[in-house]
Amino acid sequence: MAADAAGELEGLAGFLREYRAGGYAVQQVREAVCGGCAGRHFNVMADDDAGCVRRICVACGGASYVADSADHVDEADLGECACPCGGEEFAVAVGLALRGDGEVRWVSVGLRCLRDGSLGVYADWKIDYSPTAHLLELA
Repeated sequence: MAADAAGELEGLAGFLREYRAGGYAVQQVREAVCGGCAGRHFNVMADDDAGCVRRICVACGGASYVADSADHVDEADLGECACPCGGEEFAVAVGLALRGDGEVRWVSVGLRCLRDGSLGVYADWKIDYSPTAHLLELA
């Protein structure tokens, strides 16, 4: 199973790096892991316009917001993410484009459908404040 998880992350990380949200290179990719049970499969709700993503662990139901999404939830209209195949369970990774000083410039949330393996970026947004070190741990 560890090899499968590593393969899921590797493919998703490569996809996020090629996507280049905002035209910026992704320097870091963080895999989403449930803080409650260490699960790696999620239902995901997103509002790309508001820059808000919430992930819900399939195993334990624990929910958390990605990056600074909790700051934008009041203006967000979260919708459930679904793959074109109908799948609604995903492996999740967060791509981070950094400024020259190491601060986060852009966040991209990539999903791999657990049903058919399709990859997609379901939300991405610009970060226009500092400091941003806390975002590195909020995949």
